[in-house]
Amino acid sequence: MIDYETYCKIKDCHERQQLTIAQTARALGLHAQTVATWAHQAQYRARHAVPRSSRLDPFKTRVVRLLETHPYSAQQIFQRLRAEGFEGGFTIVKDYVRKVRPVHREAFLKLSFAPGECAQVDWGEYGSIGVGSTRRRLSFFVMVLCHSRLMYVEFTVSQTMEHFLAAHEHAFAAFQGCPARLMIDNLKSAVISRVVGEAPVFNPRYLDFARHWGFDISPCNVARGNEKGRVENGVGYVKKNFLNGLDFLDFSAVNPAAEVWLASIANVRIHGETHQRPVDLFREEQPRLRPLNPMPYDIGRIASQRASKQFRVALDTNHYSVPAEYASQRVTVKAYPERVCIYHQDKLIARHVRSYDRRLDIEDPDHPKALLAQRRNAREQRLLMQFLSLSRHAQVYVEGIEQRRVNPRHHLRKIVALSEIYGVDALDRAIQDGIAFAAYSCEYIANILEMRARETPEPGALHLTRRQDLLDIEIAAPDLSLYEGHGNDD
Repeated sequence: MIDYETYCKIKDCHERQQLTIAQTARALGLHAQTVATWAHQAQYRARHAVPRSSRLDPFKTRVVRLLETHPYSAQQIFQRLRAEGFEGGFTIVKDYVRKVRPVHREAFLKLSFAPGECAQVDWGEYGSIGVGSTRRRLSFFVMVLCHSRLMYVEFTVSQTMEHFLAAHEHAFAAFQGCPARLMIDNLKSAVISRVVGEAPVFNPRYLDFARHWGFDISPCNVARGNEKGRVENGVGYVKKNFLNGLDFLDFSAVNPAAEVWLASIANVRIHGETHQRPVDLFREEQPRLRPLNPMPYDIGRIASQRASKQFRVALDTNHYSVPAEYASQRVTVKAYPERVCIYHQDKLIARHVRSYDRRLDIEDPDHPKALLAQRRNAREQRLLMQFLSLSRHAQVYVEGIEQRRVNPRHHLRKIVALSEIYGVDALDRAIQDGIAFAAYSCEYIANILEMRARETPEPGALHLTRRQDLLDIEIAAPDLSLYEGHGNDD
């Protein structure tokens, strides 16, 4: 079968150009028999294909009726047709269902909001970012005022409750007011459970937070993200306009850059829906927002745990110290976005700057002091007991050292060491001599012990073997002139 254009070419070559059948076939790249057939046709007639019969033909009406009564899947319809005697395969049923199923195009109402009536809230995610020596998932919180489309964005490396609530408070502060209600997705920080046909079960913490600030919670229906389309578009806008192409080396640079972007681009652009700048519409909306509660809300996330034997508590793979006396005791940890507070029986015992690095040991230098002092006292006590065991006069000598020396512990330790070198008996005698001469020092004791260690036996009597040796001794006459001057003075 050829098309109409090829038929015209055959007629032109054969009739106008007077080419033979063979020449026409070669010129058009066709078979000679095809050219001969169409060259003698007075006009072009398209050949209509005869539809082939199908095993599904007797069941096609049944398929249509099933689809009209319920949106069955192709597999469900295939199972019903098999039960009714259909012997064909699943593919032919699936293709026919796709062909005859009515196309369902969902329609959405266009929502409008009065100034100050509502804001929409959502989280977004965008890869990871460096924090200290590690990398963490980069999240960002978005709140959009529904009337003016004014946007607030805050980046975090966590989506836990304390970050969620803190971002709300920062958004309210930026708007200088609170909307009457917040539309929110069914995330666990706000909605614990949501069943179709039943009232949502709100997170008690978020419900208490809403009462404090004076807004109502409007959760979206299940799988209906379009109900908060303003913030969904806002999340996409942040990704495409702000984050796309940016390469931040460290998390500390992200939020300052986002503040500049909001003030210079996002909130001063001509919005595609309102055809006005969000900051201009916000001037109308801001007076309609509810005034902020002057009382602060405690957003800290509370957890109870037992401090380790090394007086540490764990949070996000990091370990924070508590005073040593609380080792192995149960404490309460309150985690804020910027700090960690640790309590014992309602008493604040530790406070640290929160780290978002991983596997760090964070210690307050004051926390081990009590333990170090306790161990130092124990060592000094053991040293004193060792010294007192060296001599029954040791107590008197200790009192003398404490009265005369700035660092008695240093002297006692040196004297105990001397006992291992010279022995206990020698040291006992040296201590008695030190008391006798009021010499209270490790240097005095060391000098006494060293001098005694150098003592030599007394020499024996001189024995002369020859008598003449006594007669040969000559003694020089004394010089008495030294005394003459003294006599004159008298």
